[in-house]
Amino acid sequence: MRQQSQAQAELHGAETGKPARTTLAVIPAALVSASGFLLFARQDRLSGFLLLAAALVLAGFISRRLLIDLALIGVGLTAMSLVPITTDISTEHMAVMGTAMILAVGMPYAVSRFITKDHAIRFPIRTGQPWTRAEKWYLPAVLVIGYALMPVYMIRTGVYNNWPAVNDVDGIARLFLGTNALGIWDELFFICTAFTLLRRHLPDWQANLLQAVLFTSFLWELGFHAWAPFFIFPFALLQARLFTVTKSLSYIVSVHLLFDFVLFLVLIHAHNREWINIFLY
Repeated sequence: MRQQSQAQAELHGAETGKPARTTLAVIPAALVSASGFLLFARQDRLSGFLLLAAALVLAGFISRRLLIDLALIGVGLTAMSLVPITTDISTEHMAVMGTAMILAVGMPYAVSRFITKDHAIRFPIRTGQPWTRAEKWYLPAVLVIGYALMPVYMIRTGVYNNWPAVNDVDGIARLFLGTNALGIWDELFFICTAFTLLRRHLPDWQANLLQAVLFTSFLWELGFHAWAPFFIFPFALLQARLFTVTKSLSYIVSVHLLFDFVLFLVLIHAHNREWINIFLY
């Protein structure tokens, strides 16, 4: 019976164009997620790359498709780990980090689109489906949650000092561009790429937990320290869930950018207390 069930699963995978799932896939997938934690949160490149290599070797013994998909995630992790992940908004750093961000998303997409031709990675901007009333109401709720949470977190912990103090038009524009670009990239890589590839081999809840570890680890290295993981990790889980339900990149980016808009205003106020003095903390 077990062999028959496995055969049916493999046949189903062949018919739908999706790889057949195996319970063993969670092991190399978890190792990839752990490697991201080491590379970003711990900034331990040697251990991180060794763990990533071990994950890919193990994936190769399980299935070729799993190896390819985890390797695509590994390409993105590697691209980002080779550049300084900081909040520096100088032209030089923004160019270097921006290039890595483009490669981290662009290379997995190009392989999926033009080499393996399975079109696994997609960025659905226009889905043709209108947002529901609940989804529309969640957007202003995000602003309220951000207003209540971000100033307390950023200012009371002093974490705002991990971002540059800006008080000129050019600096403010760069800060605005940087926060928004990073917010969009988070959704493109962690949700549309990592989560999408992981859920081809794992149940959604497992794929979601593993991408949330990567999401949180990256933002930790970026400067979200102190108790940030306690709200970033649930946020990452919710974003993946919203993407699963809405199938809309536009929606999850809108949610993220609303949070980032509040973050931007809080950073301006934190470094210039007489400016935008509208927050409670």
